[in-house]
Amino acid sequence: MPLYEYICQQCQKRFDALRPMSKANDAIACPHCGSLETRRAISLFAAIGSGGVITGAGSSCSSCSSSSCAGCSSRR
Repeated sequence: MPLYEYICQQCQKRFDALRPMSKANDAIACPHCGSLETRRAISLFAAIGSGGVITGAGSSCSSCSSSSCAGCSSRR
């Protein structure tokens, strides 16, 4: 089940909720104030590997056999 981020229009707090995709845009109560005046926020995702290199699941370094560029001097 995906994790969605919401913003409460009453108290301006952000909160996360695990919900099925079919209910992602349905009304949800704010856990801070109970208001149903919430909207889904745009969330960004990034994975930072060792050495600050951005990595993805199952990726490998293009210049060697390491699973990340931390194993060599190459930077993507």
